[in-house]
Parts: sequence; structure tokens; C-alpha cells
Amino acid sequence: MQKNKTLKGMLAVSAVAAMFSIGSVQAQTPASAAQTSAAGQTASGAKLSSGDEKALKDMAQANINEIAAAKIALSKAQSSDVKAFAQKMVEDHGSALTKVQTVAQQKGVTLPTEPDAKHKTMAAKLEKQSGSAFDKMYMENAGTKDHKMVLSKLQSDAKNIKDPDVKALADAHTPVVEQHLKAAQQMSM
Repeated sequence: MQKNKTLKGMLAVSAVAAMFSIGSVQAQTPASAAQTSAAGQTASGAKLSSGDEKALKDMAQANINEIAAAKIALSKAQSSDVKAFAQKMVEDHGSALTKVQTVAQQKGVTLPTEPDAKHKTMAAKLEKQSGSAFDKMYMENAGTKDHKMVLSKLQSDAKNIKDPDVKALADAHTPVVEQHLKAAQQMSM
């Protein structure tokens, strides 16, 4: 019985991993973990331009920042709507981050792994809030301001991205960020 549950769990994890990588991974021959970066580098041709690498890092940073703030909101938000919004942020930005990480690994790009200084400061401010004051601060900052900034950056970066994999990520992220911004604006407190 336990063996069966473990097998089902492994199959589910494999299926989810496959779903995340279908959209962003081109046909690639199997490679060991040590070869994956080199294989991705070969498959994509040359190293990414500095602009494309920055766009990839910016996407990762935005996702990391949103996930971190949303996790705080899941534990501190008073409103069930704010908690539901935060849960959606964890899910959507978690999925997006996985896709960015897959492309970055293929391209040999090292991504950030924690929120940037601005968002660490915001997290500290959020931690000091509670109740409706927390909900308002979270929705104004992580909900509206961050999504406006990320949307603007995605739209401007997308015009200049040369690498087709990085461009596909930016194009896929844009409507999701637009949807998050619209939801946050409708919930403005």
C-alpha cells in the first residue's frame, strides 16, 4: 500500500514537472545533470546577450519577490479574499519561476534565489502589520505596485529580447501579470 502511494506520488510529480517544461523546452536529447547546461548552451547557439540574460534574471526576481510576499500574506492576511489572492500568487508565480529556471539552466544563466533588498524591506514592514492594515499594505504593494512595475518591465523587455526561449517566457508571463494586476485593482482596499 505504502509502495503504491509512493509510486503514485512520484508519477504525479513527474507529470507536473513535464507539464511545466513542455512549453519552454525545445526537443533535447537526454543529458546528465552535469551536461544539461552545456547541452542547453549548444542547443541555443551562443551565450545569451546581456539584455536577454537581464530579462531572464528580472523575470526570476519578480517571481521570487511575489512568492515571498504571498507567503507572508497566507499567514497574516485577515481577509479571505486577500488570502485567496496570495494563494494564486504562490501558485502562478511558482509555476512561472519553474519555467524561468528551466530556461536559465539550459542557457547557463545563474538566477537570484531570494527577494531583492527592496522587497526584503517591504517584507519586514509587512511582518509588523496585522489585520486590515496588513491586507491594505500587501494589496497596495505586492498586488498593485509590483504588478504594474513588472508588467511595464516585461513589455519593454519583450520588445528587445532576441533569444526565442526568453521571448516566449516574457510573452507567456505578460497576460498572467496583467490578470494579477486587474484582480488586485478590483480588490483595492
